[in-house]
Amino acid sequence: MSAKLSREEYRKQKDLEAARKAGTAPAARDEEGREINPHIPQYISEAPWYINDGHASLKHQKAPREDEDRFTDDWYQRGERAGPAATKYRKGACENCGAATHKTKDCVERPRKKGAKWTGKNIKEDEIIQRVELAFDAKRDRWNGYDTAEHKKIYEEYEQVEEARRKLKESELDKQDAKAAAMAERMENNANEFGDSDDDDDDEEKYADKSDMPGQKVNPKTRTTIRNLRIREDRAKYLYNLDPNSAHYDPKTRSMRDNPLKDQDPNNLIYAGDNFQRYSGSTTDMANVQLFAWQAADKGSDVHLQANPTQAEMLHKKFKEKKAEQQDTNKVSILAKYGGEEHLDAPARELLLAQTENYVEYSRSGRVVKGLEPAKAKSKYQEDVYVNNHTTVWGSFWADGKWGYKCCRSFLKGSYCTGKAGIEAQEASNLLSK
Repeated sequence: MSAKLSREEYRKQKDLEAARKAGTAPAARDEEGREINPHIPQYISEAPWYINDGHASLKHQKAPREDEDRFTDDWYQRGERAGPAATKYRKGACENCGAATHKTKDCVERPRKKGAKWTGKNIKEDEIIQRVELAFDAKRDRWNGYDTAEHKKIYEEYEQVEEARRKLKESELDKQDAKAAAMAERMENNANEFGDSDDDDDDEEKYADKSDMPGQKVNPKTRTTIRNLRIREDRAKYLYNLDPNSAHYDPKTRSMRDNPLKDQDPNNLIYAGDNFQRYSGSTTDMANVQLFAWQAADKGSDVHLQANPTQAEMLHKKFKEKKAEQQDTNKVSILAKYGGEEHLDAPARELLLAQTENYVEYSRSGRVVKGLEPAKAKSKYQEDVYVNNHTTVWGSFWADGKWGYKCCRSFLKGSYCTGKAGIEAQEASNLLSK
């Protein structure tokens, strides 16, 4: 146990600790010469009295390593055997291969028709039995004993494959260049034989391959053509109509589904939106046939649009005819049994209930993005009817918990409008009451 410090020694110790924390004094060092962090609390840096040796150290904070000598650099000698094989069978050895280090049931050799016990031939060498003592961490280290030279072999194998592939590609390019040179030489000989009247045409054909098409980039080294997303000579879709309330343009997919030029003549349109092609021609018919093929396949029928399109088209046509006939038959039978044919001539459901099931999709600004905007339903009551010289309707003014007319601020329904004079009179009465 450390001796009790005097007041002066205690003050000097505190000043030294403050200087070490500020960085003006060098930090304390342990027995091995390593610096001790001055910001570590005292109850951690000081050792207990029963193991305190009087030196500054953090050794008491680490668990004692009793198994340090159990770590080893040795590893199992896989596949190696000890010494030369025996010349005759030994008692107690494996009956199959003749090795004395394992029993017959533990033998990994191929089972022989007659084992080494009876033939006395081809006796295998004894295995090397190793008892490697490993620590806790070494037992659980998945890379313990791994030879890094094995990974180097993988790199060498891949480099050899890449080298062979590169040489093969170079040979193919050389063959193509040789063929092109032979063809050019043959064409030149033919031109010299029949005259040089088409020199200009030959030059145009010679340099035509090197020129890039609009929207394409030809790389002569890789002999590949890269298609750009959009030809730069084409007009961007959002430039057809600069009105902010025009068709919506999606910059992420570069698509404009609606028609940006709705006010122009449809016969002279330059661009009518992406949905123009999607919902025109036989596109909808193809989609209906595909849907019919999927539904028929789910019900067990052998119908596939891509495998047999003619069969799918014919079955879809017959299905529509039978469906129409069935609907007519059901309609006639129901009317004959229950009657009510006169109700079929009623007005449209939208006119009766002022409702519809048409899908309409709006944007954030309130514009119609998809579908048609429904017509506003009108009230059965009369609107904007002004009586007794009023310019506003009853209920346009609210004050003191009562409704009135805004034009004269009168709270009496059906009264005659007094205009500004009534408002001034009301204000004067309010002042007198105050």
